[in-house]
Amino acid sequence: MTGKQVFLKWLYPFTMQMGKWLSEKKNIQINAHFIKPTTSFYDLQAVNNAGTVVHFSEWEAKKVLIVNTASFCGFTAQYAELQKLYDLYPSKLIILAFPSNDFKEQEPDTNAQIAQFCSLNYGVQFLLMQKSVVVKSEMQHPVFQWLSNADKNGWNNQAPVWNFNKYLVNESGILTHYFSSFISPLSPQMKAAIEQ
Repeated sequence: MTGKQVFLKWLYPFTMQMGKWLSEKKNIQINAHFIKPTTSFYDLQAVNNAGTVVHFSEWEAKKVLIVNTASFCGFTAQYAELQKLYDLYPSKLIILAFPSNDFKEQEPDTNAQIAQFCSLNYGVQFLLMQKSVVVKSEMQHPVFQWLSNADKNGWNNQAPVWNFNKYLVNESGILTHYFSSFISPLSPQMKAAIEQ
């Protein structure tokens, strides 16, 4: 861990405190009516950090939490919280981390360096995908195209606005929640969404 990363880890509790000043409506969006997607979540696929294609159809009947991540961000300590969340729901929850350099170039490392950083510093055992573009653009990864396009997912147009935005898909392939960076993976709201 670099000096900058150690400082950001120390700063994390103060960063999260700032989120309490924002309205919950800005931090959490909910598909209260369980609007179904027009394009199946289970048709999606992505390449993991090791270079293997992963088919989302493997995860029918499980909840899937998709997070855009970065190693040099004020929210990077959420890797530890994501791992704790993963440990809490081992048979119920899949977590997919998509490292991205889209926000202030806070993920400059290679896929191999990212994997090593996550393993050594946070004990990450959930799935790391290959570094991807998550913001709306011609290069946006197809998974994030689905997550941030109501014409595909049924209701949500919110693309990531910073690192560690989180999207929860239920056991039926319905996108149910969007959580901003300021919502901890271990928050009561996140746990309630997973347990419902």
